[in-house]
Amino acid sequence: MRIGLLGTGPWAQMAHAPALSGHDAWDFAGVWGRRPDAAKELADAHGVPAYDDVDALLADVDAVAVALPPSVQAELAVRAARAGRHLLLDKPLAPTVEQGRAVVDAVREAGVASVVFFTTRFQPETEAWVTEQAAAEGWFTARAEWLGSVFTSDSPFAASPWRQEKGALWDVGPHALSVLLPVLGDVRRVAAAVRGPGDTVLLVLDHVGGASSTLTLSLTAPTAAAGATVELRGEAGVTSLPDSSGNAVSALVRAADALSEAVRTGRPHPCDAVFAQRVTEILAKAEAMVDSETV
Repeated sequence: MRIGLLGTGPWAQMAHAPALSGHDAWDFAGVWGRRPDAAKELADAHGVPAYDDVDALLADVDAVAVALPPSVQAELAVRAARAGRHLLLDKPLAPTVEQGRAVVDAVREAGVASVVFFTTRFQPETEAWVTEQAAAEGWFTARAEWLGSVFTSDSPFAASPWRQEKGALWDVGPHALSVLLPVLGDVRRVAAAVRGPGDTVLLVLDHVGGASSTLTLSLTAPTAAAGATVELRGEAGVTSLPDSSGNAVSALVRAADALSEAVRTGRPHPCDAVFAQRVTEILAKAEAMVDSETV
């Protein structure tokens, strides 16, 4: 099957293009970007054609991978799904519940497969840990700290307008939720959502299984303090999310494998657009609570 790449920014360059160009099940068919010169440069680097017209690329492929800001991704995902193209998307699915719902509706109506790239869910060690903990019972509480230094370092993502606008809640919040939801169950209630230093957000969640979780999310942590931790406590004791030996490229290769499998079998992947939309709904609720804070 043929897959095209929509997007030419740092994430497309660092992860998507290398993963697709070396994939066994997908034929990397071309690149489209909002900046034609950048699309040509990235396409030339991987020996594939650059497209000036996104619809021309859609006409030539079976699927698209998207590495674009959430609002642009949502719009193009709807367009691609309606054209009958399978979707390898990035988190967050969309910046609003309405835009995310439009993607889910388009995917359902077209009958195409979708996989959303939550990095931790496609790394072997962490994926296995999530699966193991989801099968256990009696979890009482969880603590997740997802601390990045995007805005306090020389990160290539610091200039990203959507990250500057939406902050850690929407950038690393999806990662934390992608781990917690399969284990503790859906979120019944966002009990608290408050601001911390910089773009830091602190959440308290009530899960349908009766457990609670606390999340600390930031892109403005000091570099020396950055890192991700998830700790679960319950009848089985205490367990923590393991480190992963993989990188973003190898994780994206696994995500592309998952899309191929979903296309072949017709079975939805656990990290499909429906799951990503639920994450969007929780983030939107938390964002509204943070925005309504009063002193």
